[in-house]
Amino acid sequence: MERALVNADAVRGSTAPNPWVGAVLQTLDGEIFEGGTQPVGEDHAERVAIKMAAAKAKGATVATTLEPCCHQGRTAPCTEALIEAQVARVVVGLTDPDENVNGQGIADLRKAGIEVIEGVLEEKVAEQLAPYLHHRRTGKPWVVLKMALTLDGRSSAADGSSQWITGEAARADAHLLRARCDGILVGAQTVRSDNPSLTVRHVTGKDPIRIVLGIAPPDAAIHPCWEVDGDFEKVLQLLGERGIVDLLVEGGANVASNVHRAGLVNEYVFYLAPALMGGDDGRPLFTGAGAPTIGDLRRGRITSARMVGEDVRIDLRMAAPNTSTEGI
Repeated sequence: MERALVNADAVRGSTAPNPWVGAVLQTLDGEIFEGGTQPVGEDHAERVAIKMAAAKAKGATVATTLEPCCHQGRTAPCTEALIEAQVARVVVGLTDPDENVNGQGIADLRKAGIEVIEGVLEEKVAEQLAPYLHHRRTGKPWVVLKMALTLDGRSSAADGSSQWITGEAARADAHLLRARCDGILVGAQTVRSDNPSLTVRHVTGKDPIRIVLGIAPPDAAIHPCWEVDGDFEKVLQLLGERGIVDLLVEGGANVASNVHRAGLVNEYVFYLAPALMGGDDGRPLFTGAGAPTIGDLRRGRITSARMVGEDVRIDLRMAAPNTSTEGI
C-alpha cells in the first residue's frame, strides 16, 4: 500500500474529476506490476496493473488506495476487470464515498469469491485524497490559498509591487502546486494589474484550468480562461459541478480575504521569505477587519514546514465552518 500511495501521487493533477489512485499487483511468484489512474476516459489504476500483468494476474494480490469502481462510467468497472483476471485478493486503503460506489465495489468482489482486506493505511490514503473526498461529500472543490509574504507579514510593497518576494526555488515549488491542482483562480483586478499567465513553466506538469473571478480584458495573457462571477460559495458549487476537484486560489489580498472570511479555505500554503518590509505601509496578507478578539482566531494544524531554497514553506490545514472533515 505504501508503494500504491507513491503511484497515486505520481498521477495527481492529471486525473480530474476522477481521483488519483495507485495500485500494485503482486503475482503468485512475487513479480510486481504497478499502475496509476490515467487521464479521464482512460484506464484506472487497477486496470493498468492488470493489463501489464496479463495472464500472470490470476491468483495475484492487488493493493489499491481506493475501493475499485463498480459502475459503468467513461470506462468499464474495475471490479469487472479484477474478477475477469481471477485475482485472489484485493487490499483496499479506503472506501470510496462516491454514491455510485460506497462499499458496493467491495461487496461485488466478495460476492465473486475474492478476498478483500479493507482499511490498510487508511489514514494516509485519506490524507492524500482529502480534496477528492471533500469534493464527493460537498460537491465543491478543495480550496488551497497560496500566498507569499515577508517575515513581517507583508504581501507587497506600498506601491503594490510584489515580484519577487520569494526566490526561484519557491517559485518553482509553487508551480508544482499549480500542476497538482485542476484549476487556478484569481480576481479580475489581479489580471488587470499583473497580467499573469498562470501556467506551469518552471516544472514539468499540466497547466490548470485558468479561472477569473470577474471579466478578464480580451488581450489578457490568462486567456483562454473561464470567467465566473457572483457569491464565492455559489462559484465553488459551479466549479465542482464542472469537475474541478482541487482549486488553487492565487488572488490578491481582496480575493484572499473574502474566501478566508467566508470560511471556504481548506488548505493554506504560505511561502515565507527571509526579508522585512520594515514598516506598516506595505500591504498585509488580508484586507478588512480580522478576528475581533483572540478567542475568535481561526486555528488549524500545520501539516508541513520545510525549507524551499532560502524560503520557508508552511502548509496549514483547517476545518472550515461549513466543511465536514469526518473520516479525513
